Amino acid sequence: MTDDLLARHHAVLPSWVTTYYGDDAIELVRGSGRRVTDANGRSYLDFFGGVLTNMLGYDIAEVREAVERQLATGIVHSSTLYLIRQQVVLAEKIARVSGIPDARVFFTNSGTEANEAALLFTTNHRRSNQILAIRNSYHGRSFAAMAITGHRSWSASALSPVSVSWLNSGDRLRGRMKGLSDAEHVEAAVEDLREVLATTTAGDVAALIAEPIQGVGGFVHAPDGLLGALKKELDNHGILLIADEVQTGWGRTGDHFWGYQAHDVQPDLITFAKGIGNGFALAGVVGRAELVNAVPATSFSTFGGNPVSTAAGNAVLDYVLDHDLQANAKRTGAILLDGLRAAVGDAKIVAEIRGRGLMIGIEFVRPGTTEPDAAATMRVFDECRKGGLLVGKGGLYGNVLRMGPPLTLTEDEAREGLAILVNAIRTADAEAY
Repeated sequence: MTDDLLARHHAVLPSWVTTYYGDDAIELVRGSGRRVTDANGRSYLDFFGGVLTNMLGYDIAEVREAVERQLATGIVHSSTLYLIRQQVVLAEKIARVSGIPDARVFFTNSGTEANEAALLFTTNHRRSNQILAIRNSYHGRSFAAMAITGHRSWSASALSPVSVSWLNSGDRLRGRMKGLSDAEHVEAAVEDLREVLATTTAGDVAALIAEPIQGVGGFVHAPDGLLGALKKELDNHGILLIADEVQTGWGRTGDHFWGYQAHDVQPDLITFAKGIGNGFALAGVVGRAELVNAVPATSFSTFGGNPVSTAAGNAVLDYVLDHDLQANAKRTGAILLDGLRAAVGDAKIVAEIRGRGLMIGIEFVRPGTTEPDAAATMRVFDECRKGGLLVGKGGLYGNVLRMGPPLTLTEDEAREGLAILVNAIRTADAEAY
């Protein structure tokens, strides 16, 4: 039973490995399409996809069959000391869709490892451990990745192998950028970059790492074109740009295949993870050859790019492209965003409904203020579950409902989820003080 499993979970796993829904934590035992079933037989429409990881949904025949074919060979692992056909084929595809000329791809197991690798490449190339990062960002849970994460809840150590200087986030509700037009926002951000370079660095900064849309930070995003404007200033100093596309990649934003493409810029390196494996452990870095090759010692990833995960990855990427899931994300995302704004945009507890494609955040506040209201968020979160919808939470203050449905979401499912969301928000809004 789930209750017994929860007790066993608490008995053997760290206290910081938490579950949603507290004492009512659920165990997912089956999945099909965009729906999952828990151990008690309750079915849910899934709008979070294992934190934007089950990008195609569940039990996708093309992915399952590709993995089964690889398993049937008896080769689950060989290491990169031997040629891995699935890895090479996937690397060729990713290099092709990256937009980076003469690209090289290094596979890892997670977005954390991918960002660590990108830091290794850029700091080696520039012979500097100085990194620029963005406030409210999230880049992983390892030593260096935590250091470049601008989100207190996810920063478990102040120790760091890199020297970090911070730039302002794209938050439109609070902080220095509040109330600015897009043009003013971009101008202020570039001026902020110049000031940081002049005051808190030694000049020879290795790279700026940035999420085109901040994931854990609550789907906060700056105006289109911002990264391009920053890159022009970075280029004056030889500073590299790493685009963290762990959550924004593979067409999720609808308008573009990569989040960076909204910014009139070409990154030097792109990190990717989550959706490309559709649940299998697969991540990596794609970048300019001179950067990826900037490792002056033998190195590899034992399980990164293994035959089974890359078999899945090949099937996933082919499916995304063959079914034009980017267009589907734009179409179904518009149903959700437009529907939410029309139905609950004026709710007392709603400060902002934001996002792009199937990457949607709703920020909740105390009525009449911009004071974050995590309690209202929890009420909406729980009401969604009662209604048969799984969603996520996030944001700097824990007051943002996050949704990243599978890119295969149908229009009918989008409307079904929208109805549950609207009812949940109206219920919580009626209870607001």
